[in-house]
Amino acid sequence: MKITFYGVRGSIAVSGRDFVKYGGNTSCVHVELDCGRHLVFDAGTGLQNLGKKIRKTKDSIYLLLSHHHLDHIQGFPFFDPIYSSSADIHLLMPAVSEGEVFPLLNQMGGRTFPVSYQNLASRITTYPLIQSSDYDFLHSTRLSTLSLNHPGSGLAYKLEADGATVAYVTDNELFPPGTPLNHYDQWVKFLHGVDVLIHDAQYTDDDMPHKHGWGHSTIKQVMQLAKDAEVKHLALFHHDQERTDYQLDAIAKECGEQLHANNKEASCFCTFEGMALRLDKNGLNSL
Repeated sequence: MKITFYGVRGSIAVSGRDFVKYGGNTSCVHVELDCGRHLVFDAGTGLQNLGKKIRKTKDSIYLLLSHHHLDHIQGFPFFDPIYSSSADIHLLMPAVSEGEVFPLLNQMGGRTFPVSYQNLASRITTYPLIQSSDYDFLHSTRLSTLSLNHPGSGLAYKLEADGATVAYVTDNELFPPGTPLNHYDQWVKFLHGVDVLIHDAQYTDDDMPHKHGWGHSTIKQVMQLAKDAEVKHLALFHHDQERTDYQLDAIAKECGEQLHANNKEASCFCTFEGMALRLDKNGLNSL
């Protein structure tokens, strides 16, 4: 499979000379399977640029939402394929209350965006998902879910396809105040041995305790999770909107050295907009 990052920021999109290398768009990760199918994790502002690339695809597009917060859905109205009559789009997302319109679509209800989702040309099918479940689709592809420790909750995804495993776990607080939906040991079990773990690492230790309970993990906590779960490659994601290129360079260097020291075959890196990776049974390589 090919993994490409189109948005790696959290909370809000940013721009300026301090954010050139890692980019300023919010969460969007494109996974292209060897069979040619497109899986997209989250619909942040990075989704717009992805839409320009795959606007003419004849294959179905599977859009998997981690949760319904604005920075993870606000790119959807600007996604070119939704305006194409030849596009077949499957929306996989955490279930909402019975009778409630999915927030992803509700933002196109006419009050906050001029085009209504009922008038979109594409064929859109929604699939409400629940936690701790396995889903088989696309023949040899398996998708597993686990609920996020985040205000309003949401879902983490583990994808097994093309002889490899990638996990997408964003907006997840490993040690929240109160009782978590899933304890640390459950995360270790869920993620054990994955080839690539894309995990929210928005905060540093200096951000705490002021932001404790806001639904995000610290970089140090995610590093420990990768070690305990024996993850092969850790991709730090959902960078804080104020984290500069210089600061992320320093974080990438320190984390890479630490994880490699613990396991010579493991790696850790900060994701950046435009990063493309090839993952298969032979390992992970940059494209």
